[in-house]
Amino acid sequence: MSNQVLIKLKSVMQKTGLSRSSVYNKLDPKSPYYDPEFPRQVKLGRVSVAWVESEVDTWIDSIIENRK
Repeated sequence: MSNQVLIKLKSVMQKTGLSRSSVYNKLDPKSPYYDPEFPRQVKLGRVSVAWVESEVDTWIDSIIENRK
């Protein structure tokens, strides 16, 4: 059994400090703000998505580690 926790957009925004549009810009390859390292959503239903909390935490850790 997996211990993965899924979090919704509001929690992703709170954890990362990003706005809704910034989160989706990081996911959009056509956006100048695209980040291929940003965690992908997990589709829960036809219109519902979430993110794996540990993947978001790992992304945040990598941002902290790579700061100058």
